[in-house]
Amino acid sequence: MGNTFRTNGDTVTAETLQIPGYIAGTWDIDPVHSHVGFVARHLAIAKVRGRFTRFEGQVITARDPLRSSATAMIDATSLETGHEQRNSDVKGENFLDVASYPTLTYRSTGVRRRGRTGIVVDGELTVRGIAHPVELTAEVNGFGPDPYGQTRVGLSATGEVSRCAYGLRADGVLPSGSLVIGEKIQLTIEVEASLTSGLRQRTGHNA
Repeated sequence: MGNTFRTNGDTVTAETLQIPGYIAGTWDIDPVHSHVGFVARHLAIAKVRGRFTRFEGQVITARDPLRSSATAMIDATSLETGHEQRNSDVKGENFLDVASYPTLTYRSTGVRRRGRTGIVVDGELTVRGIAHPVELTAEVNGFGPDPYGQTRVGLSATGEVSRCAYGLRADGVLPSGSLVIGEKIQLTIEVEASLTSGLRQRTGHNA
């Protein structure tokens, strides 16, 4: 049985949100077991994937899950696409310009329910010093112990941003009229985090 929460907010009035084994607390993101990546269209027919290998962040799971929050700092210089020339291009002035803007930041601004089981995290992503809202579709994968006596949580999230909105403007055009690099960038996030403070026992209520 999952622990059940109810909120009186506009989005979820008279509805419940069920998250099995829910634990309220503060969690530090483990970068070794987490992933921050992206997918871009190339030549309008293929997808190119990349990731950042250095980042840190924190997740706070509140007693009411819809009051939870998250923050993250990403080292833009740690970008990895599997190809040195492409790495250099994406880190350059036309894209991330890591020499001038070495850090990407994220902070959540709200959590809401979508449909019967969906969770949406609203937030703000800053790239090249430019901040824009970003909506992430999130999934709570579970809570549980690791082999070393710590308590961990697993989370997944996906979203989409416009690279042009952040000034990432390498706008080569194909004879077909399509962009060489698609405007929309898909975000793929996997988080494993360790409980650092809060309630180590499972919590739940029916409001």
